[in-house]
Amino acid sequence: MDVFAPFLTPANVAIYAIAINFVAFAAFGIDKLLAEANARRISEARLLGLALIGGSAGAYAGRRLFRHKTRKQPFSNQLHGIVALQVVAIAALAAWRFIA
Repeated sequence: MDVFAPFLTPANVAIYAIAINFVAFAAFGIDKLLAEANARRISEARLLGLALIGGSAGAYAGRRLFRHKTRKQPFSNQLHGIVALQVVAIAALAAWRFIA
């Protein structure tokens, strides 16, 4: 972890969070446009991957604003699972930092 310490500044983490959530949000909008045009789509795995690496807030916002992928139960359950995993990971990290 010491190798990454110089890069894990609060500013860098904030910039990453903003960027990945913007990308996830945009991906949902682009996929909606592609769906309406019957064009080649962004895969569900890629959309979920963006949520997994930190873009879950952007994914939820994109789903809601663009009304996209809201009725797909397997997709919704997987997205909810990713968010639950992230909440548990953040809570565990916070507890570990508090104890250490």
